[in-house]
Amino acid sequence: MAETITTSSSISTTRRRGRWIDHWDPENPDFWRETGRTVARRNLIWSIFAEHIGFSVWLLWSIVVVRLGDVGWNLSTSQTLWLTAVPSGVGAVLRLPYTFAVPTFGGRNWTVVSALLLIIPCSGLAWAVQRPEIGYGMLLLIAATAGFGGGNFASSMANISFFYPEREKGFALGLNAAGGNLGVAVVQKLVPQVIVLGGGLMLAYAGLVYIPLAVIAAVCAFLFMDNLSEAKTDVKPVWRSLWYTDTWVMSLLYIGTFGSFIGYSSAFPTLLVAVFDRQDIALAWAFLGAGIGSLARPAGGWLSDRIGGAQITMASFAGLAVGAGAALWAVQHRSLGLFFVSFMFLFVATGVGNGSTYRMISRIFQLKGLRAGGAPATMLQMRREAAGALGVISSVGAFGGFLVPICYAWSKSEFGNIQPALKFYLVFFIVLLFVTWFRYARRGSSPAREGV
Repeated sequence: MAETITTSSSISTTRRRGRWIDHWDPENPDFWRETGRTVARRNLIWSIFAEHIGFSVWLLWSIVVVRLGDVGWNLSTSQTLWLTAVPSGVGAVLRLPYTFAVPTFGGRNWTVVSALLLIIPCSGLAWAVQRPEIGYGMLLLIAATAGFGGGNFASSMANISFFYPEREKGFALGLNAAGGNLGVAVVQKLVPQVIVLGGGLMLAYAGLVYIPLAVIAAVCAFLFMDNLSEAKTDVKPVWRSLWYTDTWVMSLLYIGTFGSFIGYSSAFPTLLVAVFDRQDIALAWAFLGAGIGSLARPAGGWLSDRIGGAQITMASFAGLAVGAGAALWAVQHRSLGLFFVSFMFLFVATGVGNGSTYRMISRIFQLKGLRAGGAPATMLQMRREAAGALGVISSVGAFGGFLVPICYAWSKSEFGNIQPALKFYLVFFIVLLFVTWFRYARRGSSPAREGV
């Protein structure tokens, strides 16, 4: 049975059972003003909540590992960094099938399922952390299941991209992502408080506290979110997005922005302990980096809507290069204060770059549609391919979250310090700055003229 909700003589939204919306036209100003904005905002709010819990679960191990030695685990710095890296790698792999899940099952339906899947890593962590007898291999395997939380991002962003008009997409996607990214800061602030409730040290509480939150996220998505028929289609647009050079160039840039954000977030607490032996600062203040980076993300989207995504992305990579250089100097001169401040600067730059790169993606595919004639069917096809590209790019970019801790682990084990890793990042960010300029901002190039 279908229900038609009419808000004026010309604007209507038709819903079917299962909270499916058949008519959705956000580019129509009347539709957006009278119907679309309210529905889109409601879906955005609950998408943010579900994604927030997913990110929190994804990065649970980043702060839990700091206290593993206090409950009987005798791990090297490299082993600890692997525990933070593997969930990032699994999350990166899962982002592609999670992107396919939106057109296959519907955005609201998949949000329910993906939230319930978070119970698995939370339960596993609660069981494993205070049982050193199970061995490091089993601990690493259980940590890998936290990658379920990383997959949530791709499906959430692909879903929300359909709800908003192009002119507001940068800010909306920035808010959606920022709400999820803040889960990293919240978990790094919350867990150190939760695990000492009752006067002792109970690391299992870190997983147990998120089980009811995952259930609440699933219930709220079931009750308050919608599926869009526009997004419910075959998966061919996702495959077609793989044939565009821009999909892969943007994937590389996203490794530098989001990959750096998630990688630094997972590694930062461990680095404070490994480099400066300051567990107290890691537990009390490491969350600030992820928090600042998350809050900077919608600012990057907002600035990109007004100035241009390529310009803001270039500024982000310039900032990342400066931050990496400052962190290198701090390590060489054993300056904890400068090291901390330089990482805060790095987090701000990653957040801004995360917002600007996502704005670039939607703009790039909009321009492809306009170049192909701009017919309504063509623009709808491009929106679907853009949603597919968002998932692909987020998946590839998230591998940076795996590579960053691994690079630090390699540097620490081979050279006894993290300076070679920081030198690599400095060069890497400069290269990405050049790539962004050459592909999208070079004077006279088509993307520069069209305002990518």
